[in-house]
Amino acid sequence: MNKTDFELIVSLRHELHAHPELSEHEYETKARLMSFLAEHTALKIVDRGAWFYAYYSSENPELAPIAFRADFDAVGVTEANPTLPYRSCNEGVGHMCGHDGHSAALCAFALELSRLRLNRDVYLIFQHAEENGQGAKLCSELIGEKGIAEIFAFHNCPGRPLGEVSVRKGCMDFASRGMILSFLGKQAHASRPEDGVNPAMTIAELIPELDKIAAASSIEGLCMCTIVMIELGEETFGISAGSGRLLLTIRGEYESELDKLDIGVKTTAAIIARDENVELRMEYRDVFPETGCTPQSVDKLERLCHRLDIPFYELPEPQRGSEDFGWYTKRTHGAIFNIGSGRDHAGLHTESFDYPDEITPIAVRLMLGLTEN
Repeated sequence: MNKTDFELIVSLRHELHAHPELSEHEYETKARLMSFLAEHTALKIVDRGAWFYAYYSSENPELAPIAFRADFDAVGVTEANPTLPYRSCNEGVGHMCGHDGHSAALCAFALELSRLRLNRDVYLIFQHAEENGQGAKLCSELIGEKGIAEIFAFHNCPGRPLGEVSVRKGCMDFASRGMILSFLGKQAHASRPEDGVNPAMTIAELIPELDKIAAASSIEGLCMCTIVMIELGEETFGISAGSGRLLLTIRGEYESELDKLDIGVKTTAAIIARDENVELRMEYRDVFPETGCTPQSVDKLERLCHRLDIPFYELPEPQRGSEDFGWYTKRTHGAIFNIGSGRDHAGLHTESFDYPDEITPIAVRLMLGLTEN
């Protein structure tokens, strides 16, 4: 990237950072990204409602189309740094995962694409709602519509050396689901709890079983069942609770084993609830697929890193966190890779996090190289 482009992109990134929006509410973010591309590039822009894409159309396409994805939603975290010039203007919402940087980097790549003559079509997918797992499933329809042969994305990675690329063949990120188990009993006066049905014991009996169910569900990879919230009754000392909720995140290295964990939790909860005369209701939130990286795409990335003298590291184990990018690689070849943000950089989803602009030129070099490969 030349200096002018870099300064333009940093300014855009800071603007996005100052106006974060939660998943499925990214109206101004989407509009700003579209206006930036319309003003500064010659790419064609297609509005798809909650998301959009821009594309470079080759005059003489010889290679199959390739795509790159960036997410643009924020998270519900309040920013800690009150002196940051581009601090979030939306209280309780912040770009604490770096999606502002991902989208700015894809815009930087768009600037470069506008100056090139390529022998393939290139699609840039600007995706909403990554944080709740809803965006990629919808956006991945473009893969079949346009015959996209390969897709890439990157994520900034605190804790790894600045500028290092890390990735893994096969499972890169665990599949996960949010489970809400609601237990409905019957309220009673606190002096006569026997007249009601308090679901406290139902929840208490289920909790020790969760780790056993997770262990039994896993054959090859790791399965986990994490309690994120327990809710029971009200702060009213005259009432024996009549309802409660247990919120879990279940995750697994392989979706097939996550399915077994899911069934195990539901079955065990239903048995305990029945024995305690409690009604069980269930719902799901934030459903993420297993995110896999195609070996041939990882090999291509590794060769490119060596050619560009960019440090490359193949992860020995998948990342326990989830990424909805897996919806794309269910449909075509591709990979999502990390670019290190620095060993001492503030962690993702923490109040002090800020995307490091230094890694944007590295991301652009890699996207250019993957396109021309």
